[in-house]
Amino acid sequence: MSVPSAPVEVRGEGVLLRAPWESDVDRLLEAFGDSGTQLWNPGPSDPDGVLAWIAERADWSAGTHTSWLITQPHDGDVLGSVSVWKIDLDQGDGEVGYWVAPWGRGRGVASSAVRAAAAYAFEEVGLHRLHLFHAVENPASCGVARKAGFLLEGTLRQSYRYADGRHHDEHLHARLATD
Repeated sequence: MSVPSAPVEVRGEGVLLRAPWESDVDRLLEAFGDSGTQLWNPGPSDPDGVLAWIAERADWSAGTHTSWLITQPHDGDVLGSVSVWKIDLDQGDGEVGYWVAPWGRGRGVASSAVRAAAAYAFEEVGLHRLHLFHAVENPASCGVARKAGFLLEGTLRQSYRYADGRHHDEHLHARLATD
């Protein structure tokens, strides 16, 4: 199997994963302006930067990532983003990343989106293993991983420098296609 060259829509429980559009710029700027988003998953801060971010995520042609906006199915409002990246088809693995805008938090949006992205990666792309990392100080992200079926495999000490300039300990979670 392989990664398609163009984004495909994926439906999950209460979410629609779709390609980002230029019309999403204002909503993405609002999300990227949130202090929580800035700390754990910083994004661009100006319209041109958001347009470049959109173009990068909408281009699946390299076969190394899939990336979607998490949206509400009934009105298309942007709730966040989920990606499977660092895809290695030879090894059958990839890494999951996600963030949710403040107006989407606390509703199960992230775990639903991660479950849908994982199902797509396993069933359509043919991956065997997915993993994700999050800062230990971000317990909400740990809940997302667990609810999406990703088991905690361990703690990586001071493994990643986040936007605050500090190296944070991270939890490593993983899920197999057979889980």
